[in-house]
Amino acid sequence: MTRILLLGGTSEARALAQALADAGFEAVYSYAGRLQNPVAQPLPTRSGGFGGADGLTAYLRVEGFTHLIDATHPFAATISHNAIAASGRARVPLIALERPAWAAQPGDRWRHVADFAAAASVLPNDGSGVFLAIGRQQLAPFVGCNHRWMLRFAEVASHPLRDATLIVSRGPFTVAGDIALMQRHGIGLVVTKNAGGHGAEAKLIAARELGLPVVMIDRPALPARHVVARVAEVMDWLHGAADRGV
Repeated sequence: MTRILLLGGTSEARALAQALADAGFEAVYSYAGRLQNPVAQPLPTRSGGFGGADGLTAYLRVEGFTHLIDATHPFAATISHNAIAASGRARVPLIALERPAWAAQPGDRWRHVADFAAAASVLPNDGSGVFLAIGRQQLAPFVGCNHRWMLRFAEVASHPLRDATLIVSRGPFTVAGDIALMQRHGIGLVVTKNAGGHGAEAKLIAARELGLPVVMIDRPALPARHVVARVAEVMDWLHGAADRGV
């Protein structure tokens, strides 16, 4: 009998959860547990970590999962590494549902960097306004930089930055809204991670229209795995396994 563990936390994961529920698959949706009020899901859910690759391996075995789907954020590298390792150890097939990365368009002024520390190192430190659109987990490298920060979180949360304005809002966002937001707060530069997708792309289009430079943090590298970009491809993969009696 097919039993699926879906590692979620993204809009793509929610769409996949709905597709799994509609198709009648037995599945569990797993959250990282960082948000206090996560969006309701159409599947049974669990929240929190597993205790590394060993803990995830044990969970897959004890709970009798036959398939593992990684639909976490492209920057959730730790859980993705753990999923790859646990899949091999538990002999549970893995597929990753990953949104395509953003690509620069004509008029974009992007500077690519490898990680968050590199992003902090290339800032001008001139007191200008920076839209630091990276969430709240990787702010430490920016402590001590001389800027006026604008942050945007899905929920009210503490942060370590001085001279920062926190905007509490959940996407999807609009280009007009992000243009107005950047102009209102005197933003001269945008720092973001290459999350991909449409829900947060508005800030990049807004930066393009305003002629603002963007520091683009590239995605972390992961070992080779089966990656698809559409929910339908995951469903085809699952139906193929079910047809084979896996």
